[in-house]
Amino acid sequence: MTAETVAPTPAAPSGGMTHRQIMTIVTALLLGTFLAALDQTVVATAIRSIGDDLHGLSAQAWVTTAFLITSTVTTPLYGKLSDIYGRKPLFMLAISIFIVGSVLCGIASNMYVLAGFRALQGLGAGGLFALAMSIMADIVSPQQRPKYMAYFMATFATSSVAGPVIGGFLSGRDSVLGLAGWRWIFWVNVPIGLIALVVVNRVLRPTTQRGSTKIDWWGTGAIVAAVVPLLLVAERGREWGWVSIASIACYVIGVAGLAGFVWAEQRMGDDALIPLRLFRIHTFSVSSALSIVVGIGMFGGLAALPLYLQIVKGASPTKAGLLLLPLMLGVMAASMTSGRLTARSGRYRRYPIIGCVALLVALGLLSFVGADTPLWQTDLYMLLFGAGLGLNMQTLVLAMQNCVAPRDIGVATASATFFRQMGGTLGTAMFLSILFGAAPSRIADAYSAAEGTPEFAAAVAAHPDQLQQVTSSGSLDDTGFLQSIEKAIAHPFMVGFSDAMDVMFLVGVGVLLLGLVLALMLREVPLRTMSGLEAAKAEAAKTEAARLAEAPRPAGPAGTTDSAGLAESAGMAESVGIAESAGITESADLDESDLDESAGRAESADMAELADVAELADVAELADVAELADVAELADVAELADVAEPAGVAGPRPAAGAPQGETAS
Repeated sequence: MTAETVAPTPAAPSGGMTHRQIMTIVTALLLGTFLAALDQTVVATAIRSIGDDLHGLSAQAWVTTAFLITSTVTTPLYGKLSDIYGRKPLFMLAISIFIVGSVLCGIASNMYVLAGFRALQGLGAGGLFALAMSIMADIVSPQQRPKYMAYFMATFATSSVAGPVIGGFLSGRDSVLGLAGWRWIFWVNVPIGLIALVVVNRVLRPTTQRGSTKIDWWGTGAIVAAVVPLLLVAERGREWGWVSIASIACYVIGVAGLAGFVWAEQRMGDDALIPLRLFRIHTFSVSSALSIVVGIGMFGGLAALPLYLQIVKGASPTKAGLLLLPLMLGVMAASMTSGRLTARSGRYRRYPIIGCVALLVALGLLSFVGADTPLWQTDLYMLLFGAGLGLNMQTLVLAMQNCVAPRDIGVATASATFFRQMGGTLGTAMFLSILFGAAPSRIADAYSAAEGTPEFAAAVAAHPDQLQQVTSSGSLDDTGFLQSIEKAIAHPFMVGFSDAMDVMFLVGVGVLLLGLVLALMLREVPLRTMSGLEAAKAEAAKTEAARLAEAPRPAGPAGTTDSAGLAESAGMAESVGIAESAGITESADLDESDLDESAGRAESADMAELADVAELADVAELADVAELADVAELADVAELADVAEPAGVAGPRPAAGAPQGETAS
C-alpha cells in the first residue's frame, strides 16, 4: 500500500456523532491524558525533595528512567492490541494500572522501590495518550479531528504549567494530613483516575475489531531489547561516559535488538507490532522521521529552558513552571488555530513546514539569550517556540492516522507517540550533555573575563571563600549557592552557563534544519471525511460484497421465466444476466423464496423499469446466452417466445413458479 492508494472516503450521510456526543467522550479521554501529562511534570519538580526524604538522591535518575522505559516500550503494544481487541478495554486497563502504580508510589519506602513502582505506573501511562488519540480517530473524521485534538494540546500545555506548581507546593510541605507532602503528588492521581474510569465506562461504547488474536510476542521482546539499552544510555550516558564499557554494551545490545525487531516484523507480516508495510507509505515514513526530530527539539528545549530560568534568572521550580506559560500559550494558540483551519480547508501540509520554520527561528533567537537578557524578550522567543511545537505535534499524528487503512489507526497513532518519545529522550540526553559538557569551560572563561572589573575584584576581596565555592568541581551538581553569594561573584557563573546554552540551541538549529527538509518532503493525502469506525464499516462492506460476487452460486430451475430467475439459473451472484442485457441498472439477487415478491413488484411497477420486454423477444439480443449459462440449462429457448411481447406492452407477468403460459391473476 502506498499513500497514493488511500483515497479519501466520501462522507457518510448519516451515522455520525453530534458535537455534544463527541465532547462527552473527549472529556473522558482528556481526564486520562491529563493523568499521564501531569504526572511527569509534577514528579520532575518534586524529585529532589523525594530523594532527600528517602535518603537516595543519587538514585533519583532511576525514578525517571524506569517510568520512561516502560511507558515508551508499551506504547506500540497498546496500539496493536487495541486494533485487535478494541480501544475501550485497553484504555480502562491503562488507567487502572496507572492508578495502582500511583497508590504504590505514594507508600514507597526507598528510592529503588519507588523506581519499581514508577515502572509499573509507566506500564499504564504508555497507553493513555496513544489510545486517547486512537479513540478520537475512531469517532471523528480526519478533516474534523484537528478541532478536537487541540483540546489535547491544551491539556498537555496546562499540565506542563500546573505540574511544577502542584509539585512545588506539595513537595514543599513537610506534612499533609500526617504524611510527607511529596507522597500526595502520586495520590492526587487516584481521584482523577477513578473519575476517568467511571466516565469512560459510561460514555465510551465498545467497538468490534479484528477477530485475529495472533500477538507479535517476538516483536515485542525485540523492541524491548532495542529500546531499553538505548534509553538507558541516553539517560545515564553523561554519568557513565559515552564511550564507557556500559555505554558500548548498551549500543551493541540496542543494535542487535533493532535487527531482531526488523526480522520479527518481516516474519509476522500484518500481525506485526508495527507492520513494516506501513513504512512503504511515504507520508507515514516521513511523518515518523519528522516526529523523532520534533521530539528532539521539543523535549530538548523543555529540558533546557527551566534550567535557564532557575539557574540564570534565580526562579524557584514552581515559579519556573509559571514562567513557561508563554511557551504553553504558543502551543495552545497554534494547535487550535491550525486545527480549525485544517477542518475548514482539509489541508494540513503547510503547518509542519511553518512549524519547523518557527522552531528554527525560535532556537536561533534563544541562542542570543544571555544572563542579562530581559525576561520579556525571552518570553517572546518561548512563545514562538511553543507555536512551532503546536503546529507540528497534532498535525503529524493526523497525517499518520489519515494515510493508513482504518484497521491500522491504533498502530499508526501509537507509532507517532512512540517516535516522538524516542526523539524526546534522545533530545533531552543530547541537549543536556552538550550543556553540561560546555558549561565548565564557558564558566571559566566568564570568570577570567570578569577578573579585570572593579566590582568583581571588590566582591572577591570581601568574600574569597565564595569564589572558591563557585569554582569548586561540584558546583554544577548543586547550584543552590548562587542565591546566597554576592551578585558580582555569581554573575560570571550565570554568564558562562547561558553561553553554554547558546551552543546547545545552535545544535538544535542544525537538527531542525533536517526537520524542515523532512517537512518539505511530506506529501498531503486528502483527508477522509469518514470517522475511523465509519470507514472500517464501509471497508468491511466492500470486502464482503466482493467476496459474495466472487463466490459461485447454484443454478436455478430451468423453467423459470422471470428475468431474475434466468440470472439465477446462470449461476450469477448478482442479477446481471438477462436483466442486465435488457438495461436494468440495479442488480437483483433473488432466490426462489423471493420470486413471488419480485413478481408482485413487477405487477405494481412500470415494466419499463425492469426491462423493455420487447427486447427479450430476440434471442440474439439476450447478450450471448452462452455467457449467462449453458443453453441446455436454460431449457428450450422456444419456451421463451411467450415472454416476448410487442414493444411498449406492459401486460401481466407470469406468476412466480406458475407453468409456462400462465399469468398471475
